[in-house]
Amino acid sequence: MTIIDAQVHAYERNHPGRPWANVLHGPEEVTGSDMIKAMDACGVDAAILVSVYTMYHYDESYAVEVYKQYPERFRLIKPVDPSDPDVEKTIAAWAATPGAIAIRIMLNRGISEDAADPGINRVLAAAARYKLPLNLLCWGRLAQVKQLALQNPDTQIVVDHLGLQQPYEAPPLENPFGDLDAVLSLAECPNIAIKITGACTLSKLSYPYSDIWTSIRKILDAYGLERCMWGTDWTRAIKILSYQQGVDAFRLTDQLTAHEREQLMGGNLKNIYKWDFEG
Repeated sequence: MTIIDAQVHAYERNHPGRPWANVLHGPEEVTGSDMIKAMDACGVDAAILVSVYTMYHYDESYAVEVYKQYPERFRLIKPVDPSDPDVEKTIAAWAATPGAIAIRIMLNRGISEDAADPGINRVLAAAARYKLPLNLLCWGRLAQVKQLALQNPDTQIVVDHLGLQQPYEAPPLENPFGDLDAVLSLAECPNIAIKITGACTLSKLSYPYSDIWTSIRKILDAYGLERCMWGTDWTRAIKILSYQQGVDAFRLTDQLTAHEREQLMGGNLKNIYKWDFEG
């Protein structure tokens, strides 16, 4: 079975040549080669490398460097700024960049809450024009996401991290699936797919995190298997679980059939992101 992680991160140690804007929970450094070693140790064939907003904001240059080292193993997503008047040019240039597979808006990072915001809708229109799925970090903003999807039916939207707020470290959230009904409501929009990334961090139990499956099954049933993708959100989750645990919680569970596992852990991703990965 081919396994493709829908979201991992890589970044250099903070240094003057590429200074961090802020500090992300996780190790001081996870280089591209570090991420490859972790993937190889766990039998993960490939991954989508999401340029880290916390450290680098809209500078995707390190992710591009990593792709150039490992073009067979990674594809790239970069955040874009809807308030930038030249954002369409940025998206056009990104679409022409080797390895680029999607763009991202961090909705809950100071971005307008108005579904009619012209900058956000300009990004959605450009994403459709250049055939790039648009990933949304959007917990707490799910009603807005639904309106954006309805207004932009030709744009492939991907909801990050189940659309739910996730912890960086213990203790677990008191009601981690409290917004599940709103997440399920988004499934009514056929142009929305969902990343089941970082799901293990929502568990109140230790590995193999058996208490998450009732909610995950509801998501799979609402969206249909073909619109769902697994991933670890590594390295953000490092204070809660190991990379191996994040992989094996889905690879070894009896909560999925063999077909569901194959599609959720790579097959659907190849279709949604148009990645012709052969292994």
